Amino acid sequence: MRKILLLLAILLSGYGVIAQQTYEFKDGLISGPCHQYGRTALFTDQLAYELCNGQLKTPAKGAASFPDEKGAAQQWETITAGTDGSFTGRRINNGYLYVSYNAPKAQTAILNISGHQMVYVNGTPHAGDMYRYGWMYIPVQLRQGNNEFYIRTGRSWGRAGIKAKLLFPEKPVYISIADSTMPFVVAGNNNSDLLGAVVVVNTSAQPLKGLSISAKVNGKTVTTAIPEIAALSTRKVGFKFDASATAADGSYNCELTLSGKQIADTKTFALKAVTNKDHYSNTFISDIDGSVQYYAVSPQANPDGKAPAFFLSVHGAEVQAINQASAYKYKDWGVLVAPTNRRPRGFNWEDWGRLDALEVLNIGLNTFHPDPERIYLTGHSMGGHGTWYLGATYAGKWAAIAPCSGYPTLMGYGSADGLIPDSPRNSTEQILLRASNPSNTFKLATNYKAGGVYILHGDSDKVVSVDYARQMKKILADFHKDFSYYEYPGGEHWYGDTCVDWGPLFQYFKWHTIPADTSVNEIDFTTANPAISAVHHWVRILQQQHALEYSRIQLSRNHARNAVTGTTTNIRTLAIDLKDVPVGQALSITLDGNPAISYTRRNGDSLLYLQQDAQWAISKAPSATDKGSVRNGTFKEAFNHRMVFVYSTAGQPAENEWSLNKARYDAETWYYRGNGAIDIVADKDFNAASYPDRGIIIYGNASTNKAWKQLLSQSPVQITRGKVTVGKQEYNGEGFAAYFMWPRADSKTASVAVVAGTGLAGMRAADANQYFAGGSGFPDYMIFDVELLKGNTQAVKTAGFYDNTWKMDEKEQIKN
Repeated sequence: MRKILLLLAILLSGYGVIAQQTYEFKDGLISGPCHQYGRTALFTDQLAYELCNGQLKTPAKGAASFPDEKGAAQQWETITAGTDGSFTGRRINNGYLYVSYNAPKAQTAILNISGHQMVYVNGTPHAGDMYRYGWMYIPVQLRQGNNEFYIRTGRSWGRAGIKAKLLFPEKPVYISIADSTMPFVVAGNNNSDLLGAVVVVNTSAQPLKGLSISAKVNGKTVTTAIPEIAALSTRKVGFKFDASATAADGSYNCELTLSGKQIADTKTFALKAVTNKDHYSNTFISDIDGSVQYYAVSPQANPDGKAPAFFLSVHGAEVQAINQASAYKYKDWGVLVAPTNRRPRGFNWEDWGRLDALEVLNIGLNTFHPDPERIYLTGHSMGGHGTWYLGATYAGKWAAIAPCSGYPTLMGYGSADGLIPDSPRNSTEQILLRASNPSNTFKLATNYKAGGVYILHGDSDKVVSVDYARQMKKILADFHKDFSYYEYPGGEHWYGDTCVDWGPLFQYFKWHTIPADTSVNEIDFTTANPAISAVHHWVRILQQQHALEYSRIQLSRNHARNAVTGTTTNIRTLAIDLKDVPVGQALSITLDGNPAISYTRRNGDSLLYLQQDAQWAISKAPSATDKGSVRNGTFKEAFNHRMVFVYSTAGQPAENEWSLNKARYDAETWYYRGNGAIDIVADKDFNAASYPDRGIIIYGNASTNKAWKQLLSQSPVQITRGKVTVGKQEYNGEGFAAYFMWPRADSKTASVAVVAGTGLAGMRAADANQYFAGGSGFPDYMIFDVELLKGNTQAVKTAGFYDNTWKMDEKEQIKN
């Protein structure tokens, strides 16, 4: 059959037509359950363990696979795709699907799989299509002869299953518009400078530089230079276009042309056009990674020239932001904006989903200029969780919040990536779960005092049980004086637009405003990470005594006596806003029963800094290079600032190959999970000065990556071939892996994250990238060996947090 297809392609090429060949995988072997990934740094993967140690053998029908979680033996069993090409059934359950392809020659192909978590292609990891959209197109290098694909499966019972195929495209470089991000063309708006994004696929063995995309809409053409596309990779690239020329028939087609040296491709697609009174989408460039993202708007009905109210609505899993906005009828007293969470599942409104929500909130405030006292937050399902989480994390930003059919934390519900355990079983889990503390809304619940809370839930919800709403009702009843609760009779998880656009909910919003700081005399605020949340009205928590433990401040202010009294927990440095204190007047502060501190405000003073050592005393602002409200650590923080992936070229060939493959794997995962884009740079081409204030992700170790010396020479964690040093501790061997971060010495905001191994076994043990799962916790540093892949928590040799001056603190680490 393959020969017939090839002959057909040759014949067609004689007429100027090249047919794209496709090979669909129809037969395979399935292993049975053998892995467990979740929202912590701990995981189990028996196949990956054998791959790390060079023990993985080509499977055969009836051969032993891996024991299940009870230790019972399992076998590789045959599995056949259905007529639609899908591998389905109860056997698709936290295991691996093995398929193979016998290539007549070494060649490049496009691997397209849907419904999987990831795949090893001849031992190289590639990202999965957890959304089942079918948009994941990955260039892979096939070798002559047998090529092996180990496809990691999740829990697929009752779902669409897994489809897998190889494509042999006619062009080595081309545009894919299947996963485009485009704004609506809104009549009445300025449509001359719009932003869109499409995927460019590079199947060649060379990185592509100097490419551009020209976008032509109704006769107007705009050309945009696009970033480098790494070899054998895809990248979602942004471009500008001008849709200001109104089409006679109201339609808009966008013709894209990709141009470069000996490269050309063209795609055409329709743009959606609406009036400025309709729901619409708009795009922006994200500060997280420089990619093009979108948000959706339900515009205010009949604007009257007065500042409108502003509603931020966060969507549920698998819900597009435009569909979220469209579920709401237009409000005559406000505008509603829906961010994307970077994807319909994305990051569960945590981590980079949280940052996306804040970006869109700021864009909305600057665009629509709402009444600053009337800012509201609501959302449904996963967005209900987002409402609980964002509402607690950013207490004081919202006049009121309204979680609808939502679960409060990832601990109890978990969703697709699994849950966060609610309690540690040992010291290793304790310090790793500590990194997830910012996700625990139960511990932040007293922050809800800052505004109104309206809880809406269907009493027949089988997806997110109404018990979650009842749980939060009980918690709020202990301290909250102003919350409302309603169970919709007979309401399932989705009972129509009513379950978000509920009249009494918006009426409740109307009754609430954000109080001015001058009128707030009682403060009760908790944070687990000042770099995530530090400010509550006139108080700022700037540094902690113990990183990522909960910090709480409870204050009372007496204007008549110009005095502040209260208690603190786990706070090293705080600041009090002085704007309500007249110049020349003394302010008295009494904290934790210490002697009162008296401070007379001087001209130019805006903040009073206090620091706790033996007792509280007046201090100065913490050094900008210390831990604090801008940069406070955890491994994941380095991924917040337009990250750059730097792979090694100075190691042995196999080490360098791993480094590049791992960088591409993380870039693929980031793209698909978070609609993002990454710069991938070789160490020999990297210069830190060319990437100011950007997060740098290093792949390799000091022996293999030339960028190490530039960025990590002062780090207390050092890794070379065969050895790890963590402070005074030393570990020898080639099976150690590490995730750790270190602040950039040349930046007050950005950090370096390191994915490292002491040898090939350790490097492969670091392949897992569940750090992209929303809410997953990773401390400042974590050293482990390959035995972790078998579920052995003692394989985490050490993990912990640096102190406020980025020094190693043995009191803040575990050792095994």
